[in-house]
Amino acid sequence: MIKGKSVNYVMICLALLCASNQTSAQNKNEAAIDQKIGLIVKKMTLAEKIAMLHGNALFSSAGVKRLNIPELTCDDGPLGVREEVLRFDWKSANWTTDSATFMPNGSAIAATWNPAMAKLYGIVIGEEANARKKIVMLAPAFNICRVPLNGRTYEYYSEDPLLNAQLAVQAVKGIQSQHVAACVKHFAVNSQEANRNTVNSVVDERALHEIYLPAFKASIQQGNAYTIMSAYNKVNGKWCSENDYLLNKTLKKEWGFKGAVISDWGGVHSTIDAAKAGLDIEMGSSGPYNQWYFAAPLLAAVKNKQVDEKLIDDKVKRILWVMYHTSMSTQHPDGKIGTAAHARAAYNIASESIVLLKNEANMLPLKTANIKSIAVIGDNATRKFAQGGFGAGVKAKYEITALAGLRSKLNANIDIKYAQGYQANYLAANTPEQNAQSDKPDTALISQAVAVAKSADVAILFIGSNREYESEGGDRKNLDLPFGEQQLVDAVTAANAKTIIVVIGGAPYDLNKIKKNNQTILWSWFNGSEGGNALVDVLTGKVNPSGKLPFTFPASLNDSPAFALNTYPGDDLTANYKESILVGYRWFDTRKIEPLYCFGYGLSYTDFNYAGLKTDKKKYNLNDKIIVSLDLKNSGLLAGKETVQLYVNKPNAKVMMPEKQLKAFTKVNVESGKISKVAMALKVKDLAYYNIEKKEWVVEPGEYKLMVGSSSRDIRQTVTVNVN
Repeated sequence: MIKGKSVNYVMICLALLCASNQTSAQNKNEAAIDQKIGLIVKKMTLAEKIAMLHGNALFSSAGVKRLNIPELTCDDGPLGVREEVLRFDWKSANWTTDSATFMPNGSAIAATWNPAMAKLYGIVIGEEANARKKIVMLAPAFNICRVPLNGRTYEYYSEDPLLNAQLAVQAVKGIQSQHVAACVKHFAVNSQEANRNTVNSVVDERALHEIYLPAFKASIQQGNAYTIMSAYNKVNGKWCSENDYLLNKTLKKEWGFKGAVISDWGGVHSTIDAAKAGLDIEMGSSGPYNQWYFAAPLLAAVKNKQVDEKLIDDKVKRILWVMYHTSMSTQHPDGKIGTAAHARAAYNIASESIVLLKNEANMLPLKTANIKSIAVIGDNATRKFAQGGFGAGVKAKYEITALAGLRSKLNANIDIKYAQGYQANYLAANTPEQNAQSDKPDTALISQAVAVAKSADVAILFIGSNREYESEGGDRKNLDLPFGEQQLVDAVTAANAKTIIVVIGGAPYDLNKIKKNNQTILWSWFNGSEGGNALVDVLTGKVNPSGKLPFTFPASLNDSPAFALNTYPGDDLTANYKESILVGYRWFDTRKIEPLYCFGYGLSYTDFNYAGLKTDKKKYNLNDKIIVSLDLKNSGLLAGKETVQLYVNKPNAKVMMPEKQLKAFTKVNVESGKISKVAMALKVKDLAYYNIEKKEWVVEPGEYKLMVGSSSRDIRQTVTVNVN
């Protein structure tokens, strides 16, 4: 009999042996796939190869029937599998079987600070894509939120590369667990919708590697993403679809990407340059498909010896590699759509994403036993968010609004009265002149809202934006609340002191006056099919809010770096990223600028105490791992989840360093009165900065401060270590 430490040793050996065998089997399988692909390519004509490199319809590129190679079909995310459109047109195909689960938006997923929620999202997307016979899902999207006005902030994740990376990796793994290809996007430095088709993003190499590329790198090297989408914009003078530095040198050579690079729709500008720079598939919105850059012109370029056919073979092999892991996989599942499990997943993500911004009077959670009437006010209480504006939406199987959730979940004895409060009369497709009056308050609706608020014990006021106001294709003009909502807030608050503000949106807004004058503020998002149910459960305390802001809310737009440095939207179609690595909280903390709400901020219905922060050693070498541990106590009356955030500061650095950088985080559930032992691991190499002169990552030796806290501005404990 094996006893004591010998058992552990044997178990470790068995685990290593199992891992080694699994890796060996995977390598053999990959080698067999590569061999099959090589044989197939030899059988193909040049015309057949070229046909696979460009769209043959709105959401597909050609296969080769005689060789049993199917079309490569794709579909929009990231909110869910979009409704079926016509093969050659964006109009609805009017199917009755294409309803899907509407998943919470990107910044909602980021606000959970929980990679497990990102993976859950991915699994649902993958299963529903399979049910619709879609092989490539154009998701997740996770560009850095540099500009708070960006129309796609709601779709992206956060302002921090580490948070983005950890979520992106799990979303990719979730999607691809269903043998569906994730298409990570938009590569790269796609930070604004203003002039998105023409703007040149000029960014230094250090910022590129430290801020804008890490999540893409992680999604490839850790998530093994099968496809990636090139962005519309230029980076340092070169279109992303023909950027040799991004596509060949970085993505394919340095990161070892084996899959296919797909263009954004209509984002290709040349034939020979794009082909040589690393683009593999050209996609777009309209024909004639045989005249696209990667169609007849590419065929001619190969015949004229301007493009080597070996380069075409490489592109075809990459596409086939994607197919052998998806549609041509022997284990491809059938998929399922709109299931109860998918609804539960949407609910779980939504319930963890909601952020409690203020709760001074402890009005939350609602004490429903003492409430006889509630005034529910605001267009967002009844609005649905699955569709709207430009970009991908979902034909949701259902969507629970906030008002519907309140009416179904609260005691039937509570009288719920509704007033619209404002007109959300903004349409993304309208001209600025047509939308000019959308910011005006509706005095008649405000009067009705005031009357309803006065007659109720409690008022819950739903404001914010919607999918028309935050939309692909354009940026907002300012941070102001739309639709005259501030006047509505002022009037309702004056009419009923017990007014709870619920803001629904996907990006920062100016809440200065509300933060000053209102006691209770809750932030929600475009939170999916179960958004209303999740919100009500947070309001009533069934769920203790645990969401944390994934980006900084500036007190003033001019405090944000792109505006402080006057680099947005850019001069002469050039946006110069002068702030370099000081994006988001890095800028605010380093420049000592007080934000409205800081990165990582979010309250709970309970209190958490941090104690006993320590590291396993005091001195570390380059290849070491730093183990950070602490005690997290829930000193309140309710169980709750806290996201412990680990930031790093390098005192007296020889190069410019931010005041602090997020280097690890973990979300922990702690019962009331209990203490949880929290541990986080940090590689010493993760302390590196990108040295532009050496073209490599460098760890500066010396002292480092490790800081843990509840947000970037709420640091609870600090410990110092030294790196040799």
